[in-house]
Amino acid sequence: MHVTNPPSPSPDPRLYNADLAPAAERRWGAYSIFALWMSDTHAISNYAFAASLFVLGLPPWEVFLALLAGVCVLQWLMNRMGHAGHRTGVPFPVLARASWGVYGANIPALLRAMMAVAWYGIQTWLASKALVLLALQISPGLESLDTGGLLGQTRLGWISFLVMWGAQAVLLTRGMEFIRKVQDIATGPVVWVVMLALAAWLLVKAGGDISLTKSVTGLSAGEQFHESAVAVSLTVTTFLTLVLNYADFARFTPDHRAYRRGNLWGLPVNFTAFAVAAVLMTAGTVSVFGDAVSDPVEVIHRIDNPWVTVIGAVSFMIATIGINVVANFVSPAYDFANLLPKYLDFKRGGMVTALLAIAVLPWKLYSTPVIIQYFLGGLGAFLGPMVAVLLVDYYLIRRGRIDVDALFSAERSGAYHFRRGFNPEAIVAFVPSAVVSAVLALVPAFSDVAPFAWVFGLLLAGGIYYVRSAGRREEGPVADEVIPALVRGDAVEAEKAGLPDHPAPVRGG
Repeated sequence: MHVTNPPSPSPDPRLYNADLAPAAERRWGAYSIFALWMSDTHAISNYAFAASLFVLGLPPWEVFLALLAGVCVLQWLMNRMGHAGHRTGVPFPVLARASWGVYGANIPALLRAMMAVAWYGIQTWLASKALVLLALQISPGLESLDTGGLLGQTRLGWISFLVMWGAQAVLLTRGMEFIRKVQDIATGPVVWVVMLALAAWLLVKAGGDISLTKSVTGLSAGEQFHESAVAVSLTVTTFLTLVLNYADFARFTPDHRAYRRGNLWGLPVNFTAFAVAAVLMTAGTVSVFGDAVSDPVEVIHRIDNPWVTVIGAVSFMIATIGINVVANFVSPAYDFANLLPKYLDFKRGGMVTALLAIAVLPWKLYSTPVIIQYFLGGLGAFLGPMVAVLLVDYYLIRRGRIDVDALFSAERSGAYHFRRGFNPEAIVAFVPSAVVSAVLALVPAFSDVAPFAWVFGLLLAGGIYYVRSAGRREEGPVADEVIPALVRGDAVEAEKAGLPDHPAPVRGG
């Protein structure tokens, strides 16, 4: 193990706790990262997204190609962020201190946490709907509870929601190592078994009458090209939250090859295979049911078999829990811990997330298009600029060199104190870029370019931050050799050029 600097004898308690410190144990091998991606991609929302591209009119082969292109972009971004997370060993909000300042890092962290809390509640509610169907299938007498209720939920709906909420709370507050073990065994592989069984049933019923080249709506070649470009961009947008906080997971990998191999098998290979299954199933529903069904729960319902309903409901509940763990729980748990490290650790931050997820009444959020579009959509437009600031700072300004001890120092002379703990250059780069990105994403006049809003925000923020921060860029022969290796993703060559691997944990005060 390499060490960047001697461990700090007394990190500031306002910035430090054991969960925010560099990872002491690194047990997330390539399979765990692969299972992480299975947990995140095997969700109803991703199935519906892939299927909707077919329903909109893209031939299956173009859907596969567009999704593959999108996940290859994601793989590149994840490898870049993974390098930073693995080498420093710290979670996203701590890593963000290098570019935003030791206190300024709370800005991107809390913006990300707001989105995560809302979606955590929504995903928990969606899982509880599957539990309602399962309960009614097993015990029809419960129908009497599926009426009336409070705050927009029936009594059975509330019971199911709280059961799912409690089950996740027990699971998620056991810590990252427990989460790894559960996802390695359950959340990804189980859904694959059910998906393959449903796909096989539909293919047999369809009698092979499935076309891989036919558009169901007869889009022209130009329209197909536009929809393909939109599909590539939306694929990246869907996972931008994980690009931002991928350090939360890469910090636990034992070496660079672990996260790179896990990303390869989990993104281009697994995601594309999942999309193939989703599109083939949707194409099969055209032959079997007479129309394209893009909701897997509806496919299960139409099969009208109690065993299929039970198995399908359980598998999709597991899938929803999986995506909640990866995308919507781990990050805000760290984000809230970063806000008050002296009082909130990972488990307490996780409970704050879970409690807020009830308070936002997620079923009302989900059923209110204006809130989904303008609040969550507007916050989503901020992701591109935040990703840009982190990556430009790490690769182009610091050339991969982070003083990990200084990330936990509130002294004015600290490397990441900047001005009162905030880096004005990050704020100046973020604010106008986020505004432009949000306007493009939300104003109807820009609907044609709305799917690409994150690209404009990313490029604008990255450009502004680089120009304004170029004066403190790392120089010297070692740095000049490191940066090309980092951009290529060649961790071994970077280390040969003088960039050390992950540091020893910082000692608590």
